[in-house]
Formats: sequence, structure tokens, C-alpha cells
Amino acid sequence: MSTRPGVRIVLRDAVEVPTIASDRAAAPARDVPRTDVPPSDDALPGTPEVPEPRTPEEIEVADREDARAIIRYGRVRGAGPAGRWRRGVRYAVRRPGLVVAVLVVLLVTAWAVVPQLFTSYDPLTGVPADRLQPPSGAHLFGTDHLGRDVYARVVHGASASLSATVIAVAVGLVAGSLLGLLAGFVRGWVDDVVGRFVDVLLAIPSILLSLAIITALGFGTVKVAIAVGITSVATFARVMRAEVLRTSTSVYVEAARASGVRWYGVLGRHVLPNSTGPVLALVALELGTAVLAISALSFLGYGTPPPAPEWGSLVSGGRDYLATAWWLTTMPGLVIVAVVLSANRIARALERTGGDA
Repeated sequence: MSTRPGVRIVLRDAVEVPTIASDRAAAPARDVPRTDVPPSDDALPGTPEVPEPRTPEEIEVADREDARAIIRYGRVRGAGPAGRWRRGVRYAVRRPGLVVAVLVVLLVTAWAVVPQLFTSYDPLTGVPADRLQPPSGAHLFGTDHLGRDVYARVVHGASASLSATVIAVAVGLVAGSLLGLLAGFVRGWVDDVVGRFVDVLLAIPSILLSLAIITALGFGTVKVAIAVGITSVATFARVMRAEVLRTSTSVYVEAARASGVRWYGVLGRHVLPNSTGPVLALVALELGTAVLAISALSFLGYGTPPPAPEWGSLVSGGRDYLATAWWLTTMPGLVIVAVVLSANRIARALERTGGDA
């Protein structure tokens, strides 16, 4: 990529768009006649030849360092794998909060997959002589009233809590996306019916709707996850419907229909792939919401029955010892808060970059 007179470099997050000329040759002004253009045959004698106005070409760059590199060297330096690695490192250094959020999510995911790598204590059996010990080097989160290591119970409880979270988000994503896709693409009376159904779901508080569904389905982690997933169907449906309506009116979709492409071809090739960006960003946001909702229902006693560890039940089990053993509720609660805040931070990054954080 080389700079030429009249090339405009555009920063993605810049307000003003400067026009930058090359170091070797400055761009001629539009209102100044050029003298290096030979006059045409039909030009009147004594009339200066005025060139046609030219529209500068735009080059979109990521940051100001790339703009300086284009001005100085005529290209973006480090465009290969090493350059991309440096750009990734620079992106991470500028966003330490996002890096911490990703590390927290990765750590909790590792807890759920291989908990044996992080603790050697049994989460179900304890040592009575070690009951109600505060956090220390031997027990990072302290011990409970039965001498069980709280850190081991939190680590092993990540599997049940995160699996329920994934099920809940999957239920909301699949069901809500199908309803939104159907309403936005078919429209008409189908859109009206789906819209009224979504309005009913949004009118009921999510915790009350979850409790009503659990009452009908029964107790258990999977049933709690399904109940929480149903409460998020309306959110996914509204976002998907709005994106499908926006994409369906695009020029390339109208051109595909005019060229004779069948409806399923238009839907599969154009509408659906270009409507999933905001929905995928919503998935990260709903992960945090689902963790909080599942923990709340588990706190009320609707999740996995004891002695199986689960984050919400761990907070509930320490209520009777708040005055003497604060760590029984504080440590699992801090883990829940960290996961929810990290998921929200990642979702905000995805939203700002259009699904390419």
C-alpha cells in the first residue's frame, strides 16, 4: 500500500477525517489550475485548463500508529504474523480490564473442566478437627462447619453452575433466534403473534417466571437451567427480529430476490449470516445474567440438593454462620460477582467492535 496525492487516511474512532498527502509529492489543490496538463484541442485560446475534481481514496486504519506508518513508509509496518502478534499485544495492554475479564472466565472454565488440577481436597468429606477455620495458606477460602475445604467446594461447584449456565443460554439462543428470525423474515400475522408472545414474556418478572416453570418441571440443575433459558427467549427474539428486519431491506438482499434466488437461499446466504453479530454479543451478556439467576435459584434451594456443591447453595449454606464464619458466604459470593462482571466486560467489548473484540 503506497500513498499517493489525494489519499485520505481514516481512523476508525476519529471524529475528524484528515486528508494526508505523500511526503514525496503534495496533493494539488482542487481550486488551483494545473499547469502540467496539456490543453485540449477544443479549448479556447487563453482559457486555462481546469482538471476535473477528484475524490480522494480512503484508507481505513486501526490506530494513529498505522496512519503514521502509511505517511512515513507508504504501508502499514508489520502486517505479517509478527505484526499481528504485536498488534494483539498492544490491544491487550491498552485494555487491562478486558484481559482480566478473559483470564477470570478462562480460570473458572478450567475449574469446571479439570478441578483436580486446582485442589486436592475432597469437596464432600471434611476433617471435623478443621471445622470453621478462616482463610489461610492451607485452606484458601477457609473451611465450613463440617471441616470441608470451601475452595475445593467452589472449584468443584463450577462444573454444575457453568453447565447450567451453558444450557440456559443455549435454550434462550436457539428458541429466541428462531422466533426472531421467523418474525422478521415472514412478517405479517406471524410477526404479530410472535410479538405478542414476546410481550407476555417481558411483562412477567424473570424470577417469577423461573419459579413458575420450576414448579411445573420440578427441582434440579437442568430444570433450573431450562427455566432460566425460557426467561431469556424474549431478549434474543427481539434482537434477532430487529437485525433480520434491517438486513432484509438491504440492497444485496433485494438484488438476490430480484435475480431469482429462492427464499431459503436468501435466508441462508444473506439474511442469517449478516444478522448474527449482535446476537452473539448478547450471548456473552446473557452468560453473566444466567450465572446470577441460576445462583439465585440455587440459593433458594431449587438447584442440586446437598451435599453436592453449587455456588448458590454454598452462599445459602453459610447464612447461619455469618457472625462467626464470614468466609462461608463471602468467598463463593465474590466468585459469582467476578464471573458476572467479567462476562459483562467481554460482552461490552464485543458490542463495541461488532463481534470482533
